[in-house]
Amino acid sequence: MFATFLVGLREGLEAVLVVSILVAFLVKTDQRRYLPHVWGGVAAAVALSIGAGAALQYGSTRLSFTGQERFEAVTSVLAVLFVTWMIFWMRVAAKRIAAQLRGQLSEAIGMGPLAVVFIAFLAVVREGLETALILYAMVDFADDPAASLGAAGGGIAAAVAIGFGLYHGAIRVNLTRFFTWTGVLLVFVAAGLLKYGVHDFQEAGDLPGLGDLAFDLSAVLRPGTWYAEVLSGMFNLTPTPTVIETVAWAAYLVPVLILFLLPRRSTRQEPDRAPAPAGEKPE
Repeated sequence: MFATFLVGLREGLEAVLVVSILVAFLVKTDQRRYLPHVWGGVAAAVALSIGAGAALQYGSTRLSFTGQERFEAVTSVLAVLFVTWMIFWMRVAAKRIAAQLRGQLSEAIGMGPLAVVFIAFLAVVREGLETALILYAMVDFADDPAASLGAAGGGIAAAVAIGFGLYHGAIRVNLTRFFTWTGVLLVFVAAGLLKYGVHDFQEAGDLPGLGDLAFDLSAVLRPGTWYAEVLSGMFNLTPTPTVIETVAWAAYLVPVLILFLLPRRSTRQEPDRAPAPAGEKPE
């Protein structure tokens, strides 16, 4: 549940910050008449994202056992790619995204209301579709899918509350540190997703070694204990992983974590700044 809460919080806050940039630009430039068009684009993006998640769930139930295992494996690998791209993209693009969005919105206003709707839609739908795919892959191996989805909804709600507070200046959050720490946790989550996907490929018969165990921690990670449930739900750490699962987990986790934590030249030259009162990402 914490893993899906984290995904909902992280993706939700990214989307909320994007929307706040668009709204703040319209308010500051005295073009509030376009606010309904922005909200219309946001609503369309949310609806499409929910529909995509439902389509994934419905489609997987129509497959045979082997087909379902293969489908779940592919979606897990895709979710890993999206998580990895998301954390590195935000690390690089956070300082310039506000200026880019303002420029795109300014051009859209000159083209007409439908262009404003389209810009808002594109700004949010990427986050929404990512969230749908990642949550589908994560909820699939959860013991309580409903609770996991509820936790994701709670994360999104928390992101909206934080974004509202940032926009109105009620709270201040160091977004650089927030995205760094959540990025580290998501690297571990993605490693667990990849491990899960590899296991599904083995279940489907596409990879060998289903019976070759790397180790057996059944005596330590006893099913039903709270810590076993936390480690399994957060990082997909299971008592009896196969050799290929373990190799894939380590092969992803170690290099990606190192690359993510490597200091950037720009961070050495520029001090961390608190977010603008309007909730915009630092430029």
